[in-house]
Amino acid sequence: MAEERILLTGASGYIGGRLLPVLERAGRRVRCLARRPESLAARAAAATEVVAGDLLAAEALAPAMEDIHTAYYLVHSMGDGSDFARSERQAAERFAHVAKASGLRKIVYLGGLGGDDAASPHLRSRHEVGRILRASGVPTLEFRASIVIGSGSLSFEMVRGLVERLPLMVTPRWVYARAQPIAVEDVVAYLHAALALELEQSRIVEIGGRDPVGYIDIMREYARQRGLRRLIVPVPVLTPKLSSWWLRLITPLYAQVGRKLIDSVRHDTVVRDPEGMKAFQIEPMSLRQAVARALRHEDGDFAQTRWSDAFSSAAPTRGFGGVTFGLRKVDSRSVLLACSAAAAFRPIRRIGGKAGWYWGNWLWRLRGFIDLFCGGPGLRRGRRDPELLSPGDAVDFWRVEEVATDRLLRLHAEMKLPGRAWLQFEVAEGAGGCVIRQTAIFDPVGLAGLLYWYGIYPLHRLVFAGMLQGIVRAIDEDLREY
Repeated sequence: MAEERILLTGASGYIGGRLLPVLERAGRRVRCLARRPESLAARAAAATEVVAGDLLAAEALAPAMEDIHTAYYLVHSMGDGSDFARSERQAAERFAHVAKASGLRKIVYLGGLGGDDAASPHLRSRHEVGRILRASGVPTLEFRASIVIGSGSLSFEMVRGLVERLPLMVTPRWVYARAQPIAVEDVVAYLHAALALELEQSRIVEIGGRDPVGYIDIMREYARQRGLRRLIVPVPVLTPKLSSWWLRLITPLYAQVGRKLIDSVRHDTVVRDPEGMKAFQIEPMSLRQAVARALRHEDGDFAQTRWSDAFSSAAPTRGFGGVTFGLRKVDSRSVLLACSAAAAFRPIRRIGGKAGWYWGNWLWRLRGFIDLFCGGPGLRRGRRDPELLSPGDAVDFWRVEEVATDRLLRLHAEMKLPGRAWLQFEVAEGAGGCVIRQTAIFDPVGLAGLLYWYGIYPLHRLVFAGMLQGIVRAIDEDLREY
């Protein structure tokens, strides 16, 4: 199996983007079909082949399917125009025709759970794509999944946006619709395991997590894990159209996608035939586990963000309050210096304790007094060593989360806050010297967290800008001494 070539469509999407590294780590020979191969090539492994092509352009499909054993069909047109169903049908028909002509041995497709009789236009389109692929004559394994729980998934972002922003949620009646949410890791596990499944004829396999629940239960579980108290009041007057515009105001979803999503979620999407899942040695997670992993993995993904790259991209939203990444608020600045990374990092590693914070130390002492009054550690802990830092060390009311010599220091706040906060310093050395980037990150909890961030943002900008300039002065003083 390891020698058979795999075609992956949708590798730039949410599910395909998570499946690709799994296939690569397993040593699979992967070819990705992408409309913008240049954007995908940087994320793919060196052994992965990335070719340009569009499923609506049949002439590009035939070369992409040469010598392919199994093809993953993971494209989706939910964000396209109003005639998304027509686009999906045309793409599936072209793909099915070329797949049969190319001698493809297997197609693996991810669709959606829900009955054909009462399904939304979105789900009907998903099912139609499955029927077209199965009718191609190529054995097709169609997975049908309920909502996917994972940081960045549409359904999860909808739940997160509602729960984070609204202490009192007046919600439509669809919050009582039954679903069987599945962790994104489990979805990827099923897709990967499909490679080893012998498939002589097409079949449908319904997959879901361990717990059939209502959307209201997902909201409550998210609120519980985030430490939020929320009152949820469903009302019958919000139509899918009104709900989609309401979601546009409250969550990151825009109206067009929100309307299609609500059309889907207001119908029950639970596993009615669990027999298909028995062919796979996979134990799906519970709702509690899926939400916990989504939150935990989001922290890991966020910590790996390269601020020098992220701040030059168009993805973050900018305005008063800094830059927004998901729900996190970020204030970042940088300075270019004509010195080595070691010289630039020296004052950074001394920060806190007796060395202070390089600007406005009386403000830091005031913040420490307030923190003590509220039951936090304040500034009394100082630091263990004036020169050296290790992960886990206390630095006043911060804790060292990660440190890399002459390159990185990330502090996690332990003062009393309506959320979580980090302060990060990165040093990158180049031919003309080095760049110091200072980044303050805040993950607000509920409305109180947002009010806190925006309320003190002007003071934060002043303090952190002064701190960075103070670090520059300290570097100059060190260089003069040396």
